[in-house]
Amino acid sequence: MVKSVRLDKDLEARLSESARMAGVSESEFIRAAIDERSRATLGEGLESRLTGLIGAVQTKGGRATSAHQRFRELQRRKARTTKPRR
Repeated sequence: MVKSVRLDKDLEARLSESARMAGVSESEFIRAAIDERSRATLGEGLESRLTGLIGAVQTKGGRATSAHQRFRELQRRKARTTKPRR
């Protein structure tokens, strides 16, 4: 699919210089920038964010009346050991 965008002179110059310094075409540089920005905007899917937590809460069966407390503590421990995302 072809998309068209308009760039002012300053942005066009920065694109050219950045692509040259990165050793890629301007199109490749633009695609990578869109990929990076869209992932940052959309974030990861819920499943991938919860991968480390799924199945981590152990209960003694029956109604899981305290599972939410265990889950909250697990999230707190994970947050202390994980670097914040940019």
